[in-house]
Amino acid sequence: QVQLVESGGGLVQAGGSLRLSCAASGRAFSVRTMAWFRQAPGKVREFVASSTGSAGNTYYADSVKGRFTISRDNAKNSVYLQMNSLKPEDTAVYYCAAAAYSGNYFEANEYDFWGQGTQVTVSS
Repeated sequence: QVQLVESGGGLVQAGGSLRLSCAASGRAFSVRTMAWFRQAPGKVREFVASSTGSAGNTYYADSVKGRFTISRDNAKNSVYLQMNSLKPEDTAVYYCAAAAYSGNYFEANEYDFWGQGTQVTVSS
């Protein structure tokens, strides 16, 4: 089993920055693909960014490319999401997710473990 705990959400003005953290417990963190998803009220959960476990490749949704950066520290079993130039449309609950294996996964149903989510609110 893997447990994920997110932190770092909050309220920020448009143009500001936030850094989300996700601490993982359990086995084989370094080989798992880790990702961030978000869900705004009334919308489906959407992919934001991922980091594969083996090659360390990173992928981003077009809506956040160039503004968000995903990183991981395998020694600390942690993954991060640095969010810059935030926009009101980035407002959502952000979830950390872990896959069972390393791979290129972009759909929520491809991830096996989820955190409880952290609220990010961007005011205009």
